[in-house]
Amino acid sequence: MLTKPQAGEYAEHFTVYIDKVPEGDLLELLQTQPAFAKEEWGSLTEEQGNYRYAEGKWSLKEVLGHISDTERVMSYRLLRISRGDTTPLPGFDEELFVRHSTFARQPVCALLHDFSVVRESTLSLIRQLDDEAWLRQGNASGVTISARALAYVIAGHAQHHLSMIRERYLQK
Repeated sequence: MLTKPQAGEYAEHFTVYIDKVPEGDLLELLQTQPAFAKEEWGSLTEEQGNYRYAEGKWSLKEVLGHISDTERVMSYRLLRISRGDTTPLPGFDEELFVRHSTFARQPVCALLHDFSVVRESTLSLIRQLDDEAWLRQGNASGVTISARALAYVIAGHAQHHLSMIRERYLQK
């Protein structure tokens, strides 16, 4: 079973996501998150999907799209680092990604489907990795991070935003 990364394997700002991952089987959490999201929010109306809990905040649909976009970036980093590539990988501007997206024009069910498809790709990569690959480290956004930490960041980032949707958008 894949274990949580040690503090030296990632930058401090990733702690908020890694701490969101409960003890137990990481693969199980990664497999269940998209199904949970689809079950919880698959029947939302467009009005609910376009809801913003405060001025200047993303809509619920933009949050769902952001989860998938971030996972694409983190999974790419995971691929490169797990394969031993030490080329420094650039950061990305999440605000720019959302601003230039079409999330607002997509139905909630399409965004949830996209999350599932992106996650299946991530899981396919994760299932290929061996113990040596998990411990490899590289540079992303100017900081050192291990492949193992990236897998936990992916799960924790989704967990963070799925919780925010429940608390701030739908008050569940």
